Amino acid sequence: MLDFRLKVFYTVAKRLNFTKASQELFISQPAVTKHIRELEAYFKTTLLQRSGNSKVRLTSAGERLLQYTEKMNAMYTDLEFDMNMLVNQHTGMLRIGGSNTVSQYVIPAILAQFHERFKDVKVKLITGNTEQIEQAVINSEIELGIVEGVRRNAELKYEEFLKDELVLVCAARNRLVKKETILPSELKGLPFLLREPGSGTLDVITHALEPVGMVISDLKVEMQLSGAESIKAYLLNSNCFAFLSVQSILNELKSGSLKIIDVKGLAIERTFYFIQPHGHLPGLAQLFRRFSESYLDI
Repeated sequence: MLDFRLKVFYTVAKRLNFTKASQELFISQPAVTKHIRELEAYFKTTLLQRSGNSKVRLTSAGERLLQYTEKMNAMYTDLEFDMNMLVNQHTGMLRIGGSNTVSQYVIPAILAQFHERFKDVKVKLITGNTEQIEQAVINSEIELGIVEGVRRNAELKYEEFLKDELVLVCAARNRLVKKETILPSELKGLPFLLREPGSGTLDVITHALEPVGMVISDLKVEMQLSGAESIKAYLLNSNCFAFLSVQSILNELKSGSLKIIDVKGLAIERTFYFIQPHGHLPGLAQLFRRFSESYLDI
């Protein structure tokens, strides 16, 4: 419903690359250029400046137009979603995937409400680490994934879903650290549990340690385990420490079985991302995505 020229501009502005925009929109690169020139003629100003080959950068006018285009795109998306909710009967099979933390602690509550609203939609949820879910999307085993970690696969489109925080956790009875706050250098002397290779959580921790002058190999790793539940159970029966999602330890913090140790100057924030192939998202996958975003706004 959004003017196609604005859609072309929006795609170029987000990708900052004519070739990638043309591939995503399934039109030729000259067609992309034509639509941009028409917009520039209409607004009587330059919106994009080439910076070599097919790469571009936004002018100040382009930045302003992008802001308005994002607002218009969001309004039209909301309009189409709400109207479809009124007139369509949604049925069929929805195949989605979530990385371990997301599948265990984020998606279940959303799925329960989604099923209550759309009883004729059958949902198949697969769980794995971030790499596995990315590959499942690429292989068309699922239509939509939600993962954590550092964005990396050029074959996929990543868009923010939910913010999360990783914190240093140990058993409440653990006496190796008696302070509530420690220095980053003190991490090196502690026994650690880490997630398995391919885990988005492990990626985030690795990148977060760099600003404080550490690498993952500086940690004294006792064991690598797959999944937060395994790590929590191990923590409760050992003197180990681990970086875990706040989402995954709410019950343990409430019961007092686990405690958080602050690390001075180390804040590990991450984002959960929707991932999909470039291009159009199938109807039921789009429905679930929009429902998930609305659920978090409640």
